[in-house]
Amino acid sequence: MNFPRVSLFISFIIISFYSTAQPITSPQIDALVEKTLTTFNVPGIAVAIVKDGKVIHEKGYGVSSIATKKKTNEHTLFGIASNSKAFTAAALGMLADEGKIKWTDRVVDYITGFQLYNPYVTMNFTIADLLTHRSGLGLGAGDLMIWPDSNVFTKIDIIHNMRYLKPVSDFRTKYDYDNLLYIIAGEVVAKASGMTWEDFIETRIMKPLGMTESAASVQRTKNKTNTIDPHAPANGKLEVLDIHWSEIANAAGGIYSSVHDMSKWVIMQLNNGKYGDGLKNRLFSESVQQQMWAPQTIIPVGKNSPYNTHFAAYGFGWRLSDEMGYKIVTHTGGLAGIVTQVTLIPELNLGIMVFTNQQVGAAFTAITNTIKDSYFGMPKVDRLKEYNTRVLENEANAKKITDKIWKDVADQQKSNNTKVDLNSFAGTYNDPWFGDIIISLKSGKLIFNAVKSPRLRGEMMHYKANTFIVKWADRSMDADAYVLFETDREGIPVSIKMDAISPLTDFSFDFQDLDFSRVKK
Repeated sequence: MNFPRVSLFISFIIISFYSTAQPITSPQIDALVEKTLTTFNVPGIAVAIVKDGKVIHEKGYGVSSIATKKKTNEHTLFGIASNSKAFTAAALGMLADEGKIKWTDRVVDYITGFQLYNPYVTMNFTIADLLTHRSGLGLGAGDLMIWPDSNVFTKIDIIHNMRYLKPVSDFRTKYDYDNLLYIIAGEVVAKASGMTWEDFIETRIMKPLGMTESAASVQRTKNKTNTIDPHAPANGKLEVLDIHWSEIANAAGGIYSSVHDMSKWVIMQLNNGKYGDGLKNRLFSESVQQQMWAPQTIIPVGKNSPYNTHFAAYGFGWRLSDEMGYKIVTHTGGLAGIVTQVTLIPELNLGIMVFTNQQVGAAFTAITNTIKDSYFGMPKVDRLKEYNTRVLENEANAKKITDKIWKDVADQQKSNNTKVDLNSFAGTYNDPWFGDIIISLKSGKLIFNAVKSPRLRGEMMHYKANTFIVKWADRSMDADAYVLFETDREGIPVSIKMDAISPLTDFSFDFQDLDFSRVKK
């Protein structure tokens, strides 16, 4: 066996691979982003790239709002949404370094009233479990307490209502993304540190890193003149959305930042927690860094990955995978009308940030992946065309489904409307964690109103048998839903189940988790 020759051959292959990589240039990025704006009807995008500890590209494109027409730049503030989760994980890591918590500490020892559906899970739920999406709860369980507005709910409500959310899998056996447990993680930060999550993030993380433009929530931003407006398609055109963000959810997705500031965060991450001149300062230990970037919960990987991905997992506030032989550390974030992505490739000492003020995720994916392709030395692929084709196919499929529903509703109204006693369905219905909805009959129409989520208001139209469709007045939500009534033996409606109609409905509209019972007069 001649190992030296084998080693030389492998080295030759690696050198040859690297030699084909020609990193994308700034003018090429400019052209890519400008085309992305048009392709996906995005008003504004900001992009930053850091390489080997330096910012090599940061720039804004388009406008921050179609209302003001103000130009986007590298200092424009975006809601980074779930990219905030990495900050929450880092805060807990800092507290672990200081000996104030351990990842294996039980949540019940920090949070009074914390209780899940299963008593065993409650008593064994750890701080690490808060961060890793392995609770057994379903995708986005309970998100309607914070989405699409739900400012009536408090953190105390969130903590109390967790006990009513039924699991869909066994504890620590399956990945299902959640937001509510990160809110509770933020409360652990507050309990262990003696300051609010917002104060901790701003004073212990943002201030040392020099993230002077950023804030822990939209309400705390200092320069509101250079902040984007969210945008979404509604009523056949792009519209500016009001910001409906529940401040109780900041630890899950509340941070506002610019790509200029986030570059400082990314450079620190790529330096294993070190920052400042000569990297003399440290935010958290390398051990904590390794724990945050270590697989905690396995995520299934689909077939035909464009990057030869074999494994994926979730760590603490980061999603992890392998791409073309490299470790990828990444996260996305989505709010109504805003989506963002942060991607780190530690072995290349490379970080990519793409922020957008429209909610089509294909825009940031196309930009990020085109940049990655260039550093991987991959054959050129038109990612814009690839993802636009996918978007158009998904939209066409969703339209086919929703168009059929509305045709059936229209046909039903023509033939059967007079046979349905709408008044019998009117009343107040209660879900243990979501609270009351009021279904009222006005001018011959049933109207749905969620007491604690005012944006969930719309007309209900009869579909089939005891099933109605609720059409939300706010058309930007793209979340019309089935409302299925169950009746007693006398034919009186006594309970309600709900489910989204369109496959494109955001998972945080977790209608399927609701279980309404009629409130007796």
